[in-house]
Amino acid sequence: MEKNARIYVAGHKGLVGSAILRKLQERGYSNMVTRTHSELELLDYHAVVRFFEVEKPDYVFLAAARVGGIMANNTYRAQFIYENLQIQSNVIHASYLFGVKKLLFLGSSCIYPREAPQPIKEDYLLTSPLEYTNEPYAIAKIAGIKMCESYNLQYGTNFLSVMPTNLYGPGDSYDLAKSHVLPALIRKMHLAKCLEQNDWDAIRDDFGRLPVDGVAGDAPEALIIQALAKQGIVKEGKSVSITLWGSGKPYREFLHSDDMADACVFIMENLDFNDLSKGMDEVRNTHLNIGTGKDTTISGLAGMVKQVVGFSGEIRWDTSKPDGTYRKLLDVSKLANLGWKYRIELADGVKMVYEDYLK
Repeated sequence: MEKNARIYVAGHKGLVGSAILRKLQERGYSNMVTRTHSELELLDYHAVVRFFEVEKPDYVFLAAARVGGIMANNTYRAQFIYENLQIQSNVIHASYLFGVKKLLFLGSSCIYPREAPQPIKEDYLLTSPLEYTNEPYAIAKIAGIKMCESYNLQYGTNFLSVMPTNLYGPGDSYDLAKSHVLPALIRKMHLAKCLEQNDWDAIRDDFGRLPVDGVAGDAPEALIIQALAKQGIVKEGKSVSITLWGSGKPYREFLHSDDMADACVFIMENLDFNDLSKGMDEVRNTHLNIGTGKDTTISGLAGMVKQVVGFSGEIRWDTSKPDGTYRKLLDVSKLANLGWKYRIELADGVKMVYEDYLK
């Protein structure tokens, strides 16, 4: 990519897009094109086409998506498949129509089968059934991969796809109804610690910044306690406990968003579709996994967050709630052989994110 090229980051306000934007600026790219959701509705095909016609971006990072944790994925199944299909179809097709030099589509590790062998290679895509709780989202992301490959084969475009593992970092969502596991753990542990210390100023400040189930910081104490209890945070006498979904036994891999962004920029600067499809009789699975190649149990992660936050109460597990896929460890050897490796270890990353949350 040329330093003065027009680069459109779709979804620049989110966890993924904001990290990519920071990384590009850090690398000296200055001609950035961004639009907030209120400025450009990516679900509107005609609005997207008008935007590309006027702005004529040279490169596109497609990070815009409807995202969420296991509860959100399972609850808003129709929204997750419709909105993600619509957003990515509009942006990918407009990129073809207006001659974008290269596009990077960001998917998710949930595209792989529930019972995929571990670690998961790119070639395991579509080899067996998906995890039910996030199947609509996964199918949308698989469609995005296939759309990029198909446009490359039919139209000669240069559209690449990457599948990051579970991400965390600055700009993450701490909405407890929609957040992923790590930010949810951080906020719950923080609120539990505040309740443990009877620090109502901190609790009200937290609820004031982001209400929980519609309960804001100026609500009566009884309502706030009720909202906390609904999130599994309960005070009995002087002791506070947190009840978390599932058994805590599943394994998850986590990657800091700054590392993810570094990988994405590396790929856009150094790789083309022809590099990834070379020698294939049938072109498929040209996407790249992005991760650390290491994982931890959810209970281990909860213990790590507990230590970082300073919560001293009990963690309980509600095994009536779903665990999701038992393990999703990515095989990252393909990208490693191309010259990229992560830098931020999970324990260090959790400390960084909690410090950022407190700010």
